[in-house]
Amino acid sequence: MAERSTLLSLSRRSLLITTSAAAAAVLLATKGLTPAQAADSPREGGDITFLIDSLGDTWIPNNSAISSFQGHIWGHVTDKLLYVDAEGKVSPWLAERWEQNNEATEFTLHLKSGVTFSDGSPLDAVAVVANLDIWYAGRKSEGINPIGLFPKTYDHAEAVDPTTVKVFFKKPTLGFIPTLGYHGSILISPKTIAQPASQQADLSKTSGSGPYVVDSWKEGDFVKLTKRKDYNWGPAAVGHTGPAYLDTITYKLVSEPSLRVAAVQSGQADVAYNASPQELESLKADGFTIATPRYLGFVNGWAINTKLAPYDDVKVRQALQAGINRQEIIDTVYTPDWKLATSFIQSNVPGATDQSALLAYSPDKAEKLLDEAGWIKGADGIRAKDGKQLSLTLNSNPYLATSKSIDELIAQQLAKIGWKVDIRAYDVVTYGQKVKYGGAAVPAYEVTRSFIDAGTVASILTNANNGENWFALDESDKTLNDLRDKIASAGSIESRKPLLDELQKYVLDQGYFIPRTQIVQRIYAQSPKLTGVVYNGVAYASYYTATKSK
Repeated sequence: MAERSTLLSLSRRSLLITTSAAAAAVLLATKGLTPAQAADSPREGGDITFLIDSLGDTWIPNNSAISSFQGHIWGHVTDKLLYVDAEGKVSPWLAERWEQNNEATEFTLHLKSGVTFSDGSPLDAVAVVANLDIWYAGRKSEGINPIGLFPKTYDHAEAVDPTTVKVFFKKPTLGFIPTLGYHGSILISPKTIAQPASQQADLSKTSGSGPYVVDSWKEGDFVKLTKRKDYNWGPAAVGHTGPAYLDTITYKLVSEPSLRVAAVQSGQADVAYNASPQELESLKADGFTIATPRYLGFVNGWAINTKLAPYDDVKVRQALQAGINRQEIIDTVYTPDWKLATSFIQSNVPGATDQSALLAYSPDKAEKLLDEAGWIKGADGIRAKDGKQLSLTLNSNPYLATSKSIDELIAQQLAKIGWKVDIRAYDVVTYGQKVKYGGAAVPAYEVTRSFIDAGTVASILTNANNGENWFALDESDKTLNDLRDKIASAGSIESRKPLLDELQKYVLDQGYFIPRTQIVQRIYAQSPKLTGVVYNGVAYASYYTATKSK
């Protein structure tokens, strides 16, 4: 069982001491390697230290939405059936090829042979069926949840032979194949799946088929991964299939951004995760590698709880939509690496359409809508109705380093049109406990969520078929429900496109989703000695192909 400890705050001096041994080992390992050798062939060996601001709150591998922090570790100790690159292109991985019927209700997956989990068991058709079943249903009574974006239309899967799986859906499900590359669709050993949740929460007891295995870990402190020497089934799309080049990857929790960056600047660590956007230009100028990949998914914004007054009033929601100056957010908080939201879906997602007109900043429109809804400005500038102030509580999302800064800026913008905004900030664990979609004290839930296929979006917005009911509408909005059902039953990408466009227009016009910016959730500041890093469709850095020079 992992050791539990209270995370102590680290001074810069103590941080440098804790990472110096790893840095010294790297220097010894790289001694004698010439630049020409490094350029001509990937360097074998070496260790890297990745400084991260959280390690999440549970290591149970099947979860409704894997923590964006833990996804780094899962991406190295587990594999997926398909690979999805940064442009959304789907290619073979452990599924070498696949077919589907004309109705997109039956799929056949042909698996790579010879793949094994780290516990020695085969990653065969039986193992894949076990994973598909748990992704769909979970074991909720034990605290093991279904994957939030796995198709709700799943019926069952069958192992035809050791390398062939047939998958059946109740309705057309175009999104099934790309979703196999989603970062939550991780393959784990049937032995792990059979474990109770208490054992699955112990990271050392989870067996995947990835290029690394867990060497050691300490809750709230670090996770150390060691490469698996017999690994030989990496995705062809990254140009390498054999064992990883780096010997170890250590993810170390350091909560203060300045300490993470300082450690990389001094050479005592290799990667600082979630550096402040304001530091990026100076780091680039100093020769450090900066990566700000956009993932495929939702933009950063709020899912509005329509059960809480006054957000049960469409005019108030529309006023909120018009009252936010999104360009000012980018100009003030971010850099040109960030882009304006043009929908509630990132613009690089196939099927996203430009709805900028619905997101235009118009304080005059917002004031008019609030006047019509009966909210009158008082002498203090705050609007009120029936003796109650127009208020909004924002819970800054700890998964996004800039969230609180954006909330503070938006609070100033909304104050000009009569809102009273309160901001609350929690750590990752407390946030997970207190802040939920549709929670009684959560009028606006901040979304930072990836997905691979836009067709999965509509099904999670309501509560049908285990949907997540983001706007607390239940089944009350017939228009939204009809769009959801039509998108889910579409038999082709072409017939689905206009439906996705209509969905985006409707959700934004109703003020159900309030976009803030397109999201760069994962910011990487890296040593220039570290090369060969690959970023996938959900913007995770893979060090499977990475090398570290002298």
